[in-house]
Formats: sequence, C-alpha cells, structure tokens
Amino acid sequence: MLAIYPLLKAAWVVWFFLLFGFILAWVLRPGRRHAYRALADIPLRDEAPRARRRTGASDDADQDREGRRQRPGHHRP
Repeated sequence: MLAIYPLLKAAWVVWFFLLFGFILAWVLRPGRRHAYRALADIPLRDEAPRARRRTGASDDADQDREGRRQRPGHHRP
C-alpha cells in the first residue's frame, strides 16, 4: 500500500488541476460574457427591489394599484 501512495498523491494533483482548468474554461467561455455583465450590473440599477409575494388574503390590502407594497400607516388615496 505504501508503494502506490506517491502515485495516488500525484494522480490527485493532476485530477484537481484538470478539474480547476475545466471550471475556469467553463466560467470564462466567450458565450457567457453578456450574462455575467448583466449579473454584475444588478447592484448598479436604479429600480427599487421587488417585494416578495406572500400567499394569503391580506396581500391585496397591502398593495396599491401599481402593485407596490405600502408601508404600515402610509396609505395613498
């Protein structure tokens, strides 16, 4: 068993190197550039975050006509 330990140790290094290379190639492939740029722009957008939808009858009462959630105590006419 001790005789194949250096071989297994070298095989794992090669395996992880190949795995890392595959992941790097997958992430940096040219076809995904547009998707990554769109994801990178999310924090810079000026739009307000969407409120999570809850299930229940009180949802309609908590929203105005445009579907925005109202803060408690602040009602629009």
